[in-house]
Amino acid sequence: MRRPRHASRPPAPGYRERGAVLVVTLLIVALIAIGLGAYLNLNLSTARLARQSYHQNASFHLAEAGAEEAVWSFNRATAGAPGAWDGWTAAEPAAWRKFAGFDFGAGTAGFVKVYVSPVRPAAGAAPTVVALAQVQAPGQPASSRMIQVTLGRRSFFAGGLVARESVRFAGLNASVDSWNSDPDRDPATAPVPYSAGVRRDGGTIATMAVQNNAMLINQAAVWGYVATGGAAPEVGVHGSIRGADTPPDVQIDPARVSTSFAADLPVIRAPLDGTPIAAIGATLGVEGEATRWRCPRLALRGNDTLTILGDVTLILTATTGSALEVSGGAAILVPAGSSLQLYVEADVAIAGKGLGNANARPVTCRLWGTSTSAAGQRLQVAGNGALKAVIYAPNAEVMINGNGDVMGAVVGRTITLNGNAAFHYDESLAEEGDHTPYKVTRWRELTDAADRARWLPVFAGW
Repeated sequence: MRRPRHASRPPAPGYRERGAVLVVTLLIVALIAIGLGAYLNLNLSTARLARQSYHQNASFHLAEAGAEEAVWSFNRATAGAPGAWDGWTAAEPAAWRKFAGFDFGAGTAGFVKVYVSPVRPAAGAAPTVVALAQVQAPGQPASSRMIQVTLGRRSFFAGGLVARESVRFAGLNASVDSWNSDPDRDPATAPVPYSAGVRRDGGTIATMAVQNNAMLINQAAVWGYVATGGAAPEVGVHGSIRGADTPPDVQIDPARVSTSFAADLPVIRAPLDGTPIAAIGATLGVEGEATRWRCPRLALRGNDTLTILGDVTLILTATTGSALEVSGGAAILVPAGSSLQLYVEADVAIAGKGLGNANARPVTCRLWGTSTSAAGQRLQVAGNGALKAVIYAPNAEVMINGNGDVMGAVVGRTITLNGNAAFHYDESLAEEGDHTPYKVTRWRELTDAADRARWLPVFAGW
């Protein structure tokens, strides 16, 4: 008898579970591998982006450093330092220089090329600085940045009356206000003379001193701002510090008083060149031309007059006593269209008919006190007519005597206004500066292809 065939047995439940676990494990391992690969790829991409960002930032900082080198050279040249442009290649009106050898490690190096024009700017000119920086890593495309900077002069005359030690008003009816003789900053348009119709409330007066009696407003009416180095100004019963927005019943507007004023007032050096002359006659200069003269002293007495022709620079070389004296009915006359710059190290006494400036802008008559002595110098200006001038003498005792209009700006060690003079600060002087360092007036990065293409040719080949 045949034995019955046994039917096949199904797998035990444990075998099925182990197979499913293996499949799931393999899937998890595959997902982990994919995740690790993506993570590694992300890390590599992040590292590449970080390096690129680092190189971009490095090239940007190199461009800024190159522009700062140019500004430093401009300011050294302004200060009269020899070798201010050493290392630069010049071809008027421009100059350029490449700064190389910057090592960022791992074989990464950088350089910056700087181009300036004009390298010897005329008065009022605004030089341009363009810097192109590049950082190159092995096997990587170069990272480059380009910036363009426009420079302008700082001004010693950001305020109307500025003193190291004290400002004092001694008259009973003195006043301070402001106007702007060149509101559009366009030399082709006529300047604006001072009048009540253009009067403004920007007549700033300031002292760096901290003593309580450093700012004596007394009975003066200040239509503007007052600043000291620490102490509150002393204002008399009839004095005031106000502005156009001050309520009518307020004598001293606290918004127009500050006690944290500080300023850098370096002594200006007189030019070393100029045509030497033993004496000065009735005229000086040539109409329509710029001339520079050197003379020990100038004294005008009786009915003497000195008429300035053209753009005249006069350096009075005396170091002691009185270098400039105007007395009696004498006068220095600056006709419209002419200008005068005076450099004086010794004392100045201008009385008589004083200093007559027929131009609307006070900046056309400038007096630079160049004394470096601790005792300083004395500058006295007297008269009852209008005085339109700019005085910068940080070591001088400046005294303005009279009852007329004083237009412009004054910087001194001490400033005293005797009489009932009305002082009018010309706000356009805040943009003026012949001897001042340069500052950045405009900065922008050149990212547009058209902007970069304009400058790339000047960087080629060097």
